[in-house]
Amino acid sequence: MSVFAKASASRSARAVLSGIAVIGVSALMLTGCSTGGGGASSSETPVADSGGANPIAAGDRSLSMKIGTILPQSGALAFLGPPEEAGVALAIQDIKAASPGIDVEAIYRDSGDTTTDTATVSVTDLLSQDVSAIVGAASSGVSKTVIDQIVAAGVVQFSPANTSPDFTNYPDKGLYWRTAPSDLLQGEVLGNLIAEDGNSSLGMIVLNDAYGTGLAAATKKSFEAAGGKVVAEELFNEGDSSFDAQIAAVTAANPDAVAIISFDQAKIVVPALVGSGYPGGKLYFVDGNLSDYSADFAPGLIAGSKGTLPGLDVGTLGDFTDRLLKINPALTDYSYAAESYDAVILIALAAYAANDTSGTSIAKYLRQVSGGTGNGEKVTNFADGVKLLKQGKQIDYDGYSGPITFDENGDPTEATIGIYQYGADNKYKRIN
Repeated sequence: MSVFAKASASRSARAVLSGIAVIGVSALMLTGCSTGGGGASSSETPVADSGGANPIAAGDRSLSMKIGTILPQSGALAFLGPPEEAGVALAIQDIKAASPGIDVEAIYRDSGDTTTDTATVSVTDLLSQDVSAIVGAASSGVSKTVIDQIVAAGVVQFSPANTSPDFTNYPDKGLYWRTAPSDLLQGEVLGNLIAEDGNSSLGMIVLNDAYGTGLAAATKKSFEAAGGKVVAEELFNEGDSSFDAQIAAVTAANPDAVAIISFDQAKIVVPALVGSGYPGGKLYFVDGNLSDYSADFAPGLIAGSKGTLPGLDVGTLGDFTDRLLKINPALTDYSYAAESYDAVILIALAAYAANDTSGTSIAKYLRQVSGGTGNGEKVTNFADGVKLLKQGKQIDYDGYSGPITFDENGDPTEATIGIYQYGADNKYKRIN
């Protein structure tokens, strides 16, 4: 079932809530950063503008661009790095295959997590190589440590996985974008899911950073609006290795369900929580820790537990999944691969539309190639997009991650949140 929720702030937005009938849907504000930046550079006469969008010059292009990545090769989100980097690599492959007059090179670097300064080192290196855009980080907390550095350099930062609501109104000069929806949406879906499963009380074990606290707040608001009560909310910090105090406090409150809002700390938290006597089937996971635990947990440890993950079920996208596996045959998780792919495609389409690879010009055109302005023709792949842009026409790109329409702040106005459930093998499958 899909439920549509409309924002009521500075714009109207549609959010596709896939998987459950949401109880008491509140107004959702899914906004990010304001668009801005420089203009296109071309000596040709542009086609007339439409729908308030920037003009697009017809004609061939001869562009070259570097895109850097700061995706997790190490740290608490390292399990997301392989699918995200595979998504980037596949996008670069498809761009090259189209031979469109724009050459794109990817430079891969590690983001680490917030316990290190890996991301700062990586960003400094990438900026020294004159990248036009940086894809990443996956962690909202990590992005917060480098966003000012990237913005100051006039480079686009495009995250495929940042979900913290804090980026919505961040002073980023129009240079920060994301294909992942704000956790105002995921939290609403998660909270209602827990309530609809018949739970009246909820405990939460939460990572104390921008991602964890933001998602916890949205989940709590939704769950309590549906008639439930959060009876325990225990925080921990990145780098903590013992969670005994948090587990003791949560289990003492005897909640009907427990939400684990973390990254790979779940590998320690969950066995300890279940080992304390709490039923493994009453746990709820989120995008930061919804992972294949078949090699980590005893069989059946979390059978029946559920979780949420933004985006379409990439595992069902046949050709896309097959092509990702050709990039990296070792992939077992596809989280945010599609969002990473679409980020690169959108960056390249925006550069082509602008006929300019500067970060500010790319940012100026990102919204309209997504269909946020311009009343463009719908396209679902890079080759068709550049074909129309070459004719001076507006486009509206939707990709493997689903409908992508940016608002005036750089956030997607449509998003799908999948509901997943773990089986006895500790692997998760989408249930609706």
